[in-house]
Amino acid sequence: MVFNVRDESLSIKTEFPYTIREIEHVWIPMSDGTRLAAKIWLPENAEQNPVPAVLEYIPYRKNDFTALRDSIRHPYFAGHGYASVRVDLRGSGDSDGILYDEYLPQEQDDALEVLDWISSQPWSTGSVGMIGKSWGGFNGLQVAARRHPALKTIITLCSTDDRYADDVHYMGGCLLASDMLWWASTMLVYNGRPADPQIVGESWRSSWLERLEKTPPYVEEWVRHQRRDAYWKHGSVCENYSDINIPVFAVGGWADGYTNAVLRLLEGLPGPKKGLIGPWTHEYPEVAVPGPAIGFLQECLRWWDQWLNGKDTGIMEEPLLRAWIQDSVPPKVDYSVSPGRWVAETVWPSPDIKPVDFWLDEKKLTKNLVPNEQSITISSIQEHGLYSGVWCPFGQPGDFASDQRIEDAKSICFATEPLKETMEILGFPEVNVELSSNRPNAILAARLCDVAPDGSSTLISWGMLNLTHRDSHEFPQPLIPGKRYTIAVRLNANGYSLPVGHRIQLALSPTYWPHAWPSPEPVTLTVFTGEKTRLVLPVRPPQKRDEELPPFSVPETAAVMERVILREEKRTRKVEHDLINGIWKLDDYSDEGERMLPKTGIEYGSTNRNIYTIKEGDPLSAEVRCEWTMKVGRGDWQTRLESVSTMSSDAEMFYLTNELTAFDNEEQVFTKIWKTEIPRDLV
Repeated sequence: MVFNVRDESLSIKTEFPYTIREIEHVWIPMSDGTRLAAKIWLPENAEQNPVPAVLEYIPYRKNDFTALRDSIRHPYFAGHGYASVRVDLRGSGDSDGILYDEYLPQEQDDALEVLDWISSQPWSTGSVGMIGKSWGGFNGLQVAARRHPALKTIITLCSTDDRYADDVHYMGGCLLASDMLWWASTMLVYNGRPADPQIVGESWRSSWLERLEKTPPYVEEWVRHQRRDAYWKHGSVCENYSDINIPVFAVGGWADGYTNAVLRLLEGLPGPKKGLIGPWTHEYPEVAVPGPAIGFLQECLRWWDQWLNGKDTGIMEEPLLRAWIQDSVPPKVDYSVSPGRWVAETVWPSPDIKPVDFWLDEKKLTKNLVPNEQSITISSIQEHGLYSGVWCPFGQPGDFASDQRIEDAKSICFATEPLKETMEILGFPEVNVELSSNRPNAILAARLCDVAPDGSSTLISWGMLNLTHRDSHEFPQPLIPGKRYTIAVRLNANGYSLPVGHRIQLALSPTYWPHAWPSPEPVTLTVFTGEKTRLVLPVRPPQKRDEELPPFSVPETAAVMERVILREEKRTRKVEHDLINGIWKLDDYSDEGERMLPKTGIEYGSTNRNIYTIKEGDPLSAEVRCEWTMKVGRGDWQTRLESVSTMSSDAEMFYLTNELTAFDNEEQVFTKIWKTEIPRDLV
């Protein structure tokens, strides 16, 4: 999808201060003989008048999958006086080699050599910035920590500083069933696509077969590391923020799965930094939904000019953080616009944001501590969570949580009286709970909702904790059944305005399928009210500086390259309930369409189905199944990949299967099945 944006104010630019020259393909040599494939956009006279460079370094294939999005962004930078370089990682796209996993040391080592190469080119001043969303945002932070002298600054979007606690694999020590297998199955087929014969020549087929044979299903390694060990610490820049000594611009959206890191980076990074959080999903802010989209590429230029060209653009005199405070909205699974307003903070954490406690009292939230202790039991309902939306929305229809009244009925809820004054929050809500469990392995999921006078319930934020990880993600310990523990669950950060007449509601449950892989046994938690059990909200009164913020520019991009739509996109997402057998199934199907790029003749398209199944009362019935079909070709050269990945468990083991089949035209040229059993480790 190229333009998720639904804002007609988007401005498409075709004329720029600099004439642009595109170099469709360049080989960047590595010291071990491997070649990385790159595309470069340059100001036409850059060899005579060298310019700084902007690098995007990702595994998503410059010739097809990201070609459209690259065409609206990289020429824009080049047209304003920067060399914009787009590189396929080792083992992806047209680059040589095998991509064995995410964020390996080899990936970072290669990046340092790419920076060497860029800084030595005749068109380069030797100053480089990195930009990237998701994978590219991750490795921007990781490469910044390696301190290459040419890398002067980064812009990191939709990324994380902590690969274990806040990524697609685990959350709060819970295995992220909704996304771990899906993402691994995605990379299995992404990695399985061949290089382009027009680039690599006749070797395309042998290198393709080698890539198919040697690239592993990443999910196997991820499940082998169920606690926060050295595997996850590698590439987690939160291990030592001071490793990064260059300016960082961190960007996210409240609807994305990766927003929390923006606030942690602002708190932890020692050097120059800036944060921006809008209402957006997992997308660049100039084309993101829900709107309003902003002129983000203009903000990037201000950042590049400041740190790559030595111009004082004034950007560092502006507030440290700009964030969108979202207005209350009725619950819907799709929003084109999120109403609200921009606010600013000059430091983070902000002294203007105060923690406000709400105590639990039967089914109420109150600002008064309840003197008499109450015990409230919460039992497992395995299908709780099916209507809570996707973990990392990309802006497709159906991504967001539906009316939470469906979920509220399957958890224990505590609500305030209707608010008499508007309350705005900015930051991390937190739930502190004194509880006991009847099982040694249990989780606690918490949802924060905005309940309107008509009873509709809009999800504001949520969080979950594997209670065996209550003291440490690195050294979990079983619970002692019946023993009391005091635990804290930090919910995802948000900026939200709760209006007069609405209620704040907290919902607690020991299940959250399919986000959390269920505990091996049905669980009953007992929550004890009192001074140790409360909801803490980061309340922020409106500030005068909010009213003085200048508006963002209208979104601008370069013109998207010509494409022909061969098949339109389609999305369905539905919950099915077998009343007789008590089986619940979430079926999420996405036809991502098919396109042809006339410039190169490349055709590509895909379909993806993810099915999450669970039976009432039986946590060991949980199963995830991910299916992909993906094709890429040109004329008589046509390739197709088909994959099926599954994950299930019993009380002791996880069971993983991955099957990948490849076709050259209609001839099957490869098939392989990986089957793995991995012991559960307090998950």
